[in-house]
Amino acid sequence: MVRTMRPVHNVLVVEDSFMLLEIIAQLCASQGTRVIEASSGEAALTILRERGATIDWLFTDINLPGLIDGWTVAEAFRAAHPDRPVVYTSTAAKLPPRAVPGSLYLRKPFQIREVNALVRMMRDGVSDDGLRAAG
Repeated sequence: MVRTMRPVHNVLVVEDSFMLLEIIAQLCASQGTRVIEASSGEAALTILRERGATIDWLFTDINLPGLIDGWTVAEAFRAAHPDRPVVYTSTAAKLPPRAVPGSLYLRKPFQIREVNALVRMMRDGVSDDGLRAAG
């Protein structure tokens, strides 16, 4: 019996809370998704410049320290890769209209099952599974 291997997906996770960044990274890795981590918008933009072609989807907090926020990171990612998924996260009850079209929003605090469902959806290309579409 021949088993087909799924392609490995790469996600850029942008989160300034180290503990939350590590939890998200572990959840992604446990499902076979390779994680590239950034703890600021500036670091994320550097990664996008250097390795943007290898990133399949973006998971970004909106409120980041420094001058570059999650909105700017998502806009830069989408400018280079208009067909790749963007997931925003924040504590705000509702996502403001600045989101890039076709993006998703996961409100903090989120449950592990929500992140797992999100990673499966990105990995398998399945439709929205309880996550709110943004924009």
